[in-house]
Amino acid sequence: MPRNYAAADITVLTGLQPVRKRPGMYTNTECPNHLALEVVDNSIDEALAGHAHRIAVTLHSDGSMRVIDNGRGMPIDDHPQLKRPGAEVILTTLHAGAKFSNTHYRFAGGLHGVGVSVVNALSEKLQVTIKRNGSIYSLSFVQGALVTPMHIVGKCTLQERGTEIHFYPDQQYFDSVKFNGEQLQKSLRCKAILLPGLQVNYTDEQNGTYEEWCYDGGMSTYLQELTAERSLLADAIFQDDVEEDDQRVQWCIQWDTDGWGDNIRESYANLIPSGGSHVNGLRSGMIEALREFCQFHKLLPRGIKLVPDDLWNCCHYILSVYLTNAQFSGQTKERLTSKECTAFVSQIIKSRFSQWLNRHIHYGEQITAIAITQAQKRQKRATSRRMRGTPTALPVKLADCTTRDRSRAEIFIVEGDSAGGSAKQARIREYQAILPLRGKLLNTWEVDAEKALTNKEIQHISAAIGLPLGTDNLNGLRYGKVCILADADSDGAHIATLICALFWRHFRPIIDAGHFYIAQPPLYRIASGNRVVYAHSDRERLSILRQEKKSASIQTQRFKGLGEMNPLQLRDTTLSPDKRQLMQLQIASENDIREMMDILFSKKRANDRRQWLMKHSVSGH
Repeated sequence: MPRNYAAADITVLTGLQPVRKRPGMYTNTECPNHLALEVVDNSIDEALAGHAHRIAVTLHSDGSMRVIDNGRGMPIDDHPQLKRPGAEVILTTLHAGAKFSNTHYRFAGGLHGVGVSVVNALSEKLQVTIKRNGSIYSLSFVQGALVTPMHIVGKCTLQERGTEIHFYPDQQYFDSVKFNGEQLQKSLRCKAILLPGLQVNYTDEQNGTYEEWCYDGGMSTYLQELTAERSLLADAIFQDDVEEDDQRVQWCIQWDTDGWGDNIRESYANLIPSGGSHVNGLRSGMIEALREFCQFHKLLPRGIKLVPDDLWNCCHYILSVYLTNAQFSGQTKERLTSKECTAFVSQIIKSRFSQWLNRHIHYGEQITAIAITQAQKRQKRATSRRMRGTPTALPVKLADCTTRDRSRAEIFIVEGDSAGGSAKQARIREYQAILPLRGKLLNTWEVDAEKALTNKEIQHISAAIGLPLGTDNLNGLRYGKVCILADADSDGAHIATLICALFWRHFRPIIDAGHFYIAQPPLYRIASGNRVVYAHSDRERLSILRQEKKSASIQTQRFKGLGEMNPLQLRDTTLSPDKRQLMQLQIASENDIREMMDILFSKKRANDRRQWLMKHSVSGH
């Protein structure tokens, strides 16, 4: 390792180099669907601004993607400062675009100015064709670099206009360069639904699929199609479209009479699928309006107080907001973070839902009855847990599963809030629950149950699994599998061992009954050409590299923690039952394990612990 560290050692990445160096920061590297949507969203922004009414998307048999719109066409004149055509600037410069102001786009999804330049950076080749001012212009790129400058290739009528982008995803940046056609079709159809009058065409040459969507009925027709086989509160549809102060919100909501099902919940911000602040506003506005309705009509039984989930768990909804300055959590725009949107949506929803409930009192009473039933079930579960000696409420941090079948239910006790966030997105919501822990768990090896329960994280574990410390009765256990999910490195092993000590010492029947597992996330991701494999240790990594040594291009990524894995990677490698490795903790030798735990955790055996660490250290010191 060099000892000197000077300014000359600092690398400055320019142009598209940051994207090609760290593609996972800009897109989803599982497959190139996000690239396709970045291009489509630029066309959608033209439609939102009223300049386009037709978009055509083609997945070619050679694996490339072509997107054509009849918008205004990318600028072909030179940028005043950079002295290059506008289209070239857009495709080669990060944070370059016309959406940082409201001059040309009042509402837009492409807000960061990096979307289509990321597509260019991560494509083997990309060609742009622009129809504008009676001429057809073309320019092309290879691996993000301009190879054919803008030039005129033909003539068109003055009425013809638009942009065509044809790109070939570069396989070195993706686990698979194959587009997910089913997901693309769903995304494109939603764009057409949310923009009535927009014609969207989709062609898949690989399987001969052709679809054309153009909706005039909007989201209510769409939601009714999705809920056609559900048990719904008949004809009770709450929908509206409200615009105030350069913000707009549209919604359509229906109620499920059963509740606690796998509900239809879709939310969009500037036509980008995303959760976040607008969903929070919908949730709070609805429960406030229902509480006021119940209070005015005296509908609540004594002892019942409605919480948001009592209403939320029995509704299906489509929500769409339009903001002039939308803020997202990252380039993939999975979460809207605009704080002012929560207040805006909450205020509108509360006002309109209150009016709707009081105009349709019979529906309001039925919705209240459904919510009360959910509240009573919730209180019954809380009472049952209290009788078993566990805390009265589930931890706020617990993302619970929906199934009530214990044999299918799984809980993953996850190291850290960051990893917990990734795990919540990666999980299979129906039967997988996530409980994130903060920091290293208390060493409970020589601690009794009363003292252990003074630790908040242990309280959360006890409440989540449904058992008090020291119990011999597993009747209250809420999950058939209790799993540790920690980082694959030494710090993760330390935390996993602390959790093992807790369960050995205070929840031993769970281990004895075969309910306790340790998840095995990978430590490395190794890409060789279009083949991706994962290694769980340094030894496994070296073995894979020896097997792949003939490959000219091998990329190795070491995961610093679970939070560094994107949700799809975490699901495929660690949570998916078809691909994961779960190690069941079994007792081979009672005395040997007890002795090992005592060496690792007993305060009186610090010298034995030091000798053990020296003996088993890789470096020997």
